[in-house]
Amino acid sequence: MSEPSSYQADALIAEDIETYLDRHQHKSLLRFITCGSVDDGKSTLIGRLLYDSKMIFEDQLAALEADSRRVGTQGQNIDFALLVDGLAAEREQGITIDVAYRFFATDRRKFIVADTPGHEQYTRNMVTGASTADLAVILIDARKGVLTQTRRHSYLCHLIGIRNIVLAVNKMDLIDYDQAKYEAIVANYRAFADSIGISVFQPMPISGFAGDNVTTRSDNLSWYDGPTLLEQLETVPLDNDADRAKPFRLPVQWVNRPNLDFRGFAGLVAGGTVRPGDTVRILPSGKTSSVTRIVTFDGDLAEAVAGQSVTLTLADEVDCSRGDVIAAAGDPPEAADQFEASIVWMADEAMLPGRSYWLKLGTQTVTANVQPPKYQININTLEHLAAKTLELNAIGVANLSTDRPIVFEAYEKSHDLGGFILIDKFTNATVAAGMIHFSLRRAQNIHWQATDVTRERRAALMRQKPAVLWFTGLSGAGKSTIANLVEKKLARMNRHTFLLDGDNVRHGLNRDLGFTDADRVENIRRVGEVARLMTDAGLIVITAFISPFRAEREMVRQMLPAGEFVEIFIDTPLVEAERRDVKGLYAKARAGALKNFTGIDSPYEAPDDAELRIDTISLSPEQAADQIVEYLLDR
Repeated sequence: MSEPSSYQADALIAEDIETYLDRHQHKSLLRFITCGSVDDGKSTLIGRLLYDSKMIFEDQLAALEADSRRVGTQGQNIDFALLVDGLAAEREQGITIDVAYRFFATDRRKFIVADTPGHEQYTRNMVTGASTADLAVILIDARKGVLTQTRRHSYLCHLIGIRNIVLAVNKMDLIDYDQAKYEAIVANYRAFADSIGISVFQPMPISGFAGDNVTTRSDNLSWYDGPTLLEQLETVPLDNDADRAKPFRLPVQWVNRPNLDFRGFAGLVAGGTVRPGDTVRILPSGKTSSVTRIVTFDGDLAEAVAGQSVTLTLADEVDCSRGDVIAAAGDPPEAADQFEASIVWMADEAMLPGRSYWLKLGTQTVTANVQPPKYQININTLEHLAAKTLELNAIGVANLSTDRPIVFEAYEKSHDLGGFILIDKFTNATVAAGMIHFSLRRAQNIHWQATDVTRERRAALMRQKPAVLWFTGLSGAGKSTIANLVEKKLARMNRHTFLLDGDNVRHGLNRDLGFTDADRVENIRRVGEVARLMTDAGLIVITAFISPFRAEREMVRQMLPAGEFVEIFIDTPLVEAERRDVKGLYAKARAGALKNFTGIDSPYEAPDDAELRIDTISLSPEQAADQIVEYLLDR
């Protein structure tokens, strides 16, 4: 038989490559995380998996061997942890700080593994890695047993909805592969797992460093008859059809309008199946229409299922934009503006109940206020503890309210429409992750009552434009003095006003509040709501409050129509404010007799862009009042 020509050989090679790529493309994908306490060997285990799976190139192996000699922790042996611990600080300290993602594949399955940090300080990074995982490998150091972080990470994995759990008792080589110690650790963990609702998990003894039971069975563990770690990862069932069996949901990411003849709604199908002709409902508006086309780059589809990114065109010209949800008309999700949720706090600064945060759920972004926690969870005992706030890494349950209804489902039904993050409005830092339990009944039973006399009509009757003159500044700056003069001048001009003074309000409406940061936030929230109602009545509202935080002043601004909030910064140096202090409050604060006093042991955040800045060193109170009145009348 003659040899194949070079052309035929190339064709065969191309066909082999194409066959391989096709087979590789259709392998199932498992996303998993490694978690547990610090120094339990998470990074070493992943490095060993990559090494034994032949997923390290020659140049990477050479670099790993060199790095192991230079900064490794295993003597002359390869330090597998260095494959994923890439930050300089991680290598210096021998710990994981950031989440490291690695891809690898075997003949049976593709994998994306997230190496998450074990330090309590970096729990937020662990939550990030767990948010997309199908399986969690929870490591335990065989010498130490179940630790607080083991419990914390297990609880978080269960809370986030990871149902496939592998309990890997690592470093068995350091306890001489002792079966009794291993079984005692598993029994201890099982008792905790049962208490938090983890009914099924796969325990296994391993040594990430020595390679025992990672990809191949080990004679050192001859008493163990379960799967190796790789066997478990390759064979654990993935319920890929679960999302497809749910009712249809498509959160709209983008309205595609390339020309006058096409208007499509693009997004990722979060659940269910959709076909042309299906009747759908647009939420939160509730309008209905039917699907005419399912458009993709590769052409129209006869069907789209969960996990596919598509563009839908509808039969009717309905109002639908980013953040709306297109859903099955006969089984739509809810829309509400008040919820109960579990919250994992991830910011160094404690949660401030009443403060406004951005809440991002799917493609929806709204303003949200978090109420004081109903309780905080003790990770070790699972007790429900009373709490006024949540500190870094705390887990609690609280009610939230949003400035408008959002489309949602309980997290246990839909991670896409039930999971959210909270974002600080000023730093844009993600401060919390949350999982919605249910909407509050009052959110469904309380509605805005329409009235025939509008705020515009009330303002016209008073022949003035409503406004809020928001005086802010240190104690002793002169806010109340100048505000009182402004009201007197406006009264002489027959303007209808009301002065809300910080001290006066605390005698009644806010008498239950102290001076902690959380109480200050609630103080301003309540005053803002009162001021808003007064502007609805047509009044010019004058407020004199320290209001130390920019976030709360911005919150009040957002309550009002554009242009009605006038921030007036009464700018007085701290030294001068102390000199004017007839009440002796600064002296008490410096002596430690008055806690949480603004400017001494509690911060004041000066406005960045106030409408008016009043320099009380160069202006008298009378001159300052004249300047403010002139500004108001010129609006």
